[in-house]
Amino acid sequence: MRNTFAETMLEVGLIDPKLVVLVGDISHFALQPFAQACPGRFYNVGICEPTIVSMSAGLSHVGFHPVAHTIAPFLIERSFEQIKLDFCYQERGGNLISVGSAFDYSGLGVSHYCHDDIALIKALPRTQIVYPAMPNEFKILFEQTYKNDYLTYFRLPDHKHNYEIPNHKIKFGEAVVVQEGTDITIVVIGPQLGTVMESIQELKQNQISAEVLYYPTIKPFDSATLVESVSKTKNYIVIEEHSEYGGIGDDVIRAVKALDNIHSDAINIPNEFSHNYGNYKDQCEYYGFTSPNIKRKIKILLEK
Repeated sequence: MRNTFAETMLEVGLIDPKLVVLVGDISHFALQPFAQACPGRFYNVGICEPTIVSMSAGLSHVGFHPVAHTIAPFLIERSFEQIKLDFCYQERGGNLISVGSAFDYSGLGVSHYCHDDIALIKALPRTQIVYPAMPNEFKILFEQTYKNDYLTYFRLPDHKHNYEIPNHKIKFGEAVVVQEGTDITIVVIGPQLGTVMESIQELKQNQISAEVLYYPTIKPFDSATLVESVSKTKNYIVIEEHSEYGGIGDDVIRAVKALDNIHSDAINIPNEFSHNYGNYKDQCEYYGFTSPNIKRKIKILLEK
């Protein structure tokens, strides 16, 4: 995903002389082709994340399309005041592109976790949130949004979901109906689409028909597709690598609140600090982002 980010910066930068990239001492080697092809439009500011955000807002103010890029907790949590005041309050457009979403950097401990970035950015006016988990998703959604005068946050995961979604189905602000079904709606974001698709075949063997909605765009949230699906299935489960507070689960609850007799569940990150410093797979096991747990939760939900 990070290589695709660098390649996309080069492609767009060669066409658009207003694209400027600022990094916090990360991905600078991958971005050297952009730096060489677009002189004067690449800055490695170093480990000064609030400064990167303020510089980006200044560039936006004078007509550029800035991209600020570093690890998620440093870009979003550490720099939140600058995001709020320099971009959102001033009504400036730009792009924040992180790496290391949720617990991707699990081995480095809680300083490198970022469970609440979606909630933080979603709470600010004039923001958009994109969570692409395949290379074509990032490229298409970046090109569709990077100069639209909103502040767009791209949450780049280290892991892909490895499910090929055709380019024509990837549209900003729209959910992707990956599979149609009648018994339950599975709402999923990020790499966990891969885990969901692993679960589908066994669910089918148990005569469970699942409709899978994948959301590469989180804000604005596509409520219409969700309401249509849940009106049919009457059951849904949300699967997201994000805190139980402020993630896509909250958007789902608001979207379906007018529907009657709906049963629901979720797999997300509980409101606690984890001291489990294993790898990404270990974290998925710890939090229940596994095919057996998804199938277990769905079976219990459908028995209600």
